[in-house]
Amino acid sequence: MAKKKTIIVKGSEITIIEHKNSDFISLTDMVKGFEDGHSLIEKWLRNKNTIEFIGIWEEINNPNFNYPEFEGIKNEAGLNRFTLSVKKWIEKTHAIGIIAKAGRYNSGTFADKDIAFEFGSWLSPGFKMYLIKEFQRLKEDENDRLKLGWSFQRTLAKVNYKIHTDAIKEKLIPPELNKSQINFLYANEADMLNMALFGKTALEWRTENPDLQGNIRDYATIEQLVVLSNLESINAMLIHQNLPQSQRLIQLNQMAITQMNSLLSNTNVKKLK
Repeated sequence: MAKKKTIIVKGSEITIIEHKNSDFISLTDMVKGFEDGHSLIEKWLRNKNTIEFIGIWEEINNPNFNYPEFEGIKNEAGLNRFTLSVKKWIEKTHAIGIIAKAGRYNSGTFADKDIAFEFGSWLSPGFKMYLIKEFQRLKEDENDRLKLGWSFQRTLAKVNYKIHTDAIKEKLIPPELNKSQINFLYANEADMLNMALFGKTALEWRTENPDLQGNIRDYATIEQLVVLSNLESINAMLIHQNLPQSQRLIQLNQMAITQMNSLLSNTNVKKLK
């Protein structure tokens, strides 16, 4: 039986299990506090952006991922007739990021922490922040006992950063570019996210703050870091849709404004600080 841990998020006990050397969070437990909770997982799976995100996650982490089947599912996603269960997703694509467990202990739908955080964002940005905070607290408690260092922000950002850079490499970088040109393009895309969220580039921030060490993201609030994490995965999807940078910037800026307003007006979020 997989080792079980639990955290409490907004009154709901959420199970976390160790699966193939990674933490898998119960999506079934996550929806307990939401109306129509039993149907939310499949509603989330019907979303085209969801399919694109978990598909990219599988491409990065799963060498046995059935890409042709995934393409067929992605093309159907968004149509009125489209339905997708966790069982069907796993059977058709050989996915490993989401698992369905049956039995007396630890039953339900579980997802790798990166996918679970994305699901939490779909449920509610505020809920995602609570989930991240409690997961971080759990890992910090474990590290206190084991005397191990652990960087939560690095863990949270890992998959989004890889998805973002892979999308840039696949869609935006012609093979003729040299290393310095490629690095410029990565920096250019990172600065576009800075503009969408902070309203300025990294260079503009350094010019305004010559006495501060680090960069603009080192001084971001927890709300800004959560939104930045979301923008990285959204931008990767927009890149795959071949949208030009100018159009992506407009969409990302509007998303950043909407999400920041939601987080800053949420009284529950303030309790996390």
